[in-house]
Amino acid sequence: MAVKIRLKRMGKIRAPFYRVVVMDSRTKRDGRAIEEIGKYHPTEQPSLIDLDLERAKYWLSQGAQPTEAVAALIKIVDEGKLQTKEPKTPKKDLYEAAVAAAGGKNDAGTDGPTPRKKAAKKAEPKVEAKPETVDAEAVEDVVEAQVTNELEADRTESSEKSES
Repeated sequence: MAVKIRLKRMGKIRAPFYRVVVMDSRTKRDGRAIEEIGKYHPTEQPSLIDLDLERAKYWLSQGAQPTEAVAALIKIVDEGKLQTKEPKTPKKDLYEAAVAAAGGKNDAGTDGPTPRKKAAKKAEPKVEAKPETVDAEAVEDVVEAQVTNELEADRTESSEKSES
C-alpha cells in the first residue's frame, strides 16, 4: 500500500483550512485518513501551522511520501522559519484559570443554578399638581381670535382668486 502525507481540505468556500493527514494514495482527497498529524490554516495572519514532527518523521521513516505542500510545511516547521500563530487555548483551561483567579469553587461545589437578580424598581418622578385656576374667559378670547384670523385668511384667499 502506497502511503502519502497530504493535506485534507476542510472549511467553507473561500475560507479553507487543512489537516495534515497520513492516508492511502488511492483514497479521495477528503476521504478517510489513517492518522491526522497536524493542522494548517493559511488564511489567518500569521498562518497557523500545528504539526506533530515526531509522527511526521515516524511516517517518513516507514516509507510515506509527502506531497510538495506538506514537504514545504515540514521544512518550515523543522527550521522554525515561519512566524506561526499559537494554537488556541482550550476553553476548559480558560474556565479553570478564571475560576482560580476569582477564588471561587468549581462547578462540582455548587448546589444549583444561581438565582436571577431582581431589577431595582425605578423611582417615578414626582409630578407637581398645577392648580386649575385657568381663566375660562381668557381661553375663550384666544380661541375666538384664532378663529377670526383663520376666517379672514380664507376671505382674502377667495377674493384674490376671484380677481384673477
